[in-house]
Amino acid sequence: MDPLDLMTRFAPTTPHGVPERLGYKLLVEPIRHRRFQNAMFQIAELHHRRRKYGQGGGLLMTGPSGAGKSTIIRTYDGEFPRSYEAQRTAIPVLLASVPSSPTVRSLAGAMLEAMGDRKSHRGTAPEKTTKLRELFERCGVEMLLLDEFQHLFYTPNVTAFRDVTDWLKNLLEDTHIGLVGCGLHVAEQVVTSNEQLARRFSQRLRIEPFSQDVEDDFREYRGILKALEACLPTPSEVPLHEANLARRMHVASYGLLDYTLKILEGAVSAANRAGIQSIALDVLSAGFRERVWRDVPDRLNPFHPESPLRPLDRPGEVFFQHTRLDTTGSPVAAKLGLRPKGVA
Repeated sequence: MDPLDLMTRFAPTTPHGVPERLGYKLLVEPIRHRRFQNAMFQIAELHHRRRKYGQGGGLLMTGPSGAGKSTIIRTYDGEFPRSYEAQRTAIPVLLASVPSSPTVRSLAGAMLEAMGDRKSHRGTAPEKTTKLRELFERCGVEMLLLDEFQHLFYTPNVTAFRDVTDWLKNLLEDTHIGLVGCGLHVAEQVVTSNEQLARRFSQRLRIEPFSQDVEDDFREYRGILKALEACLPTPSEVPLHEANLARRMHVASYGLLDYTLKILEGAVSAANRAGIQSIALDVLSAGFRERVWRDVPDRLNPFHPESPLRPLDRPGEVFFQHTRLDTTGSPVAAKLGLRPKGVA
């Protein structure tokens, strides 16, 4: 059974619906905006130093969810595909994710699994560490890209936190690899809480949302909207990069490209189900409600004609969590006396 058949069978009956647009996904190449290009350059610079001088180092890349951090490291990883030789698999760049509530054993296992080790779940922490170092040497790993780096702050306890951060510091020293840690803003506290790790992650990069208040930033965001509109199968009644509509798109997405794509995908899907041949404010409103904030009050919907067009980041609103830099839920933060932002 093809899921498309079920979608067609149960979709609302419309005279103009196009089956191919059901479950529409806006597939585009990574958008080479300034943040993207700067991040790729800095990662490549670290990689070049490692390859030329044999010395690694750390780069910490942080930002809110949806800002494009994972896209950046996946794109960089894709530039260095694995090659399969007679006696080994060459892995110049290794992309892995830090597991939730990590320990030395589980983090080492996650890296082994990313390398393709079928027995990554077996062994003690020291055994996995030895195996990992051997494989790094054999496979020629030059760069390690660690996503979800903030998970390191959610180890079971402070002892585990110190163990895993010291282990990571030792891995950097022993293998001389370049390491890019990628995560939410709280990831900065991972490295600042360990003096030796902080020294190795002196290079920091923040991927922030696009801003309406910075002219060049908003102009670039409008340019991105223009490029995305050219990829849509359903035309927009008003150009997406038109100043007023661009402001509405910015508020609806909080200046984050991931949410911008979600809104446009939802709008195409809503227009298709309703048999509408173009995208207008009411269609974008439906896309926002369907893909971003289901329970948005009508007047707060950025595509409502009377919307105040203010950031939706107050308590209870969709982007509230994107503004918080706290460590709620972290046993490590509680033990070290780190209070959530705004708490006296």
